[in-house]
Amino acid sequence: MELVVFDLDGTLLNRDSEISAYTSETLQLLTAKDVAYTIATGRTLHGARAILDGHRFQLPQAYKNGVMIWHPDTRQYLSSATLTPDELNNVVNACLRQRLTPFVFTLDEDQGSTVYHAPTLSDIERELVRAISLDEHDRICLLDELPADATVTHINAIGASEAINAVLRSVDDEPHLVAYSGSAFEGDQWRWLDVHHSDASKGGAIETMKALLGIERVICFGDSDNDLSMFATADECYAPANANDSIKSAATAVIGHHDEEGIARFLRQRFALGSP
Repeated sequence: MELVVFDLDGTLLNRDSEISAYTSETLQLLTAKDVAYTIATGRTLHGARAILDGHRFQLPQAYKNGVMIWHPDTRQYLSSATLTPDELNNVVNACLRQRLTPFVFTLDEDQGSTVYHAPTLSDIERELVRAISLDEHDRICLLDELPADATVTHINAIGASEAINAVLRSVDDEPHLVAYSGSAFEGDQWRWLDVHHSDASKGGAIETMKALLGIERVICFGDSDNDLSMFATADECYAPANANDSIKSAATAVIGHHDEEGIARFLRQRFALGSP
């Protein structure tokens, strides 16, 4: 069995963070041809749910760069690696020193997830809340309410490049943590930050899904550094024209731009789905 795995932002989605009509039709053609597909994204489930609804994403899905795998059938998360209290405190304090609001995500006993953040948000942080649908999240609490024994899966922040880079340097001193950063909004000065355990990655999530589903081959698509581990474990890996240089260098081939139906057009050729 073959599995196609998509990154979302900058890859399957267009610049409006949507699945276009052409891409939606392509996904329907994949389903009709019994080609299995899923996603591995830096987004949370809540930040992707509205985008994916109606597009037949029925297999397990990797969220937060592989930190958690969501099972649509059981409606439960699987988390493989979490932050220690010391790691959590170090990252939170590094964010606060740069006047960034850390968004701390936890996995709860009922397999739900709670987000903790400071009471005061800047305008750009409110934009992050809207962009990843945190305002639709099941449980949102103040950072002061975070339990000492919380199971912390990852930490997000958003801010100016200088502040984000300072936190990245702090995380470099943590041997069991990894941090990713990128442009928060296309053509904008703001950058997002995602910190999680080094044992959690998109590549690790794909290996887990292969075992769960009996997958023999993986074809993946991605555009940023957080996709490198996925590229390393896949049998074929493709980067859209808008991808960064490190991803292009690791790719089997570079294909069309994400905002020009590049992934969908490639899929129609690769799987002989009909007219390009």
